[in-house]
Amino acid sequence: MIEAKFCLRCGTALAANEEEGRSRPKCPACGWTHYGNPTPVVAAIVEHREAESDEPRVVLVRNHGWPAKWMGIVTGFLEAGETPEAGILREVKEELGLDAEVQALVGVYAFEQRNELIVAYHVTATGPIVLGAELELHKRVAIEKLQPWPFGTGHAIRDWLGRRGR
Repeated sequence: MIEAKFCLRCGTALAANEEEGRSRPKCPACGWTHYGNPTPVVAAIVEHREAESDEPRVVLVRNHGWPAKWMGIVTGFLEAGETPEAGILREVKEELGLDAEVQALVGVYAFEQRNELIVAYHVTATGPIVLGAELELHKRVAIEKLQPWPFGTGHAIRDWLGRRGR
């Protein structure tokens, strides 16, 4: 978790404070507490067909700067005033250039390492993929070859595959 070092109200250096059984920085001058609430993130397991007659595959992506072997699913921060469903459809459009349709909520997952709360959806989309500026590459994986990873959005993949009998 990223912790604030200075009060967002008055600018005073924050002090260590034990509150409600947790360590939360607090301002000694005005009493403001930095709770460090998790950031809401939306994620999509994109089941994609290049054409209507194509077998569906799941789209995995790699952001610029990620290690060469890392791939993940489409994710992005939820914007103020946006529903999670609208947020993930926006992210799929921005990152893959696809108009998608939400099929189902897969689940909600705590990603403690990044202090994020992930709201994951299964979406479907058809058509040519056009990568957005954040992405380095994509690959389409046959559903039967898709393997979950042990953290973050990998839990959503695990649950989605489990519902499909895998």
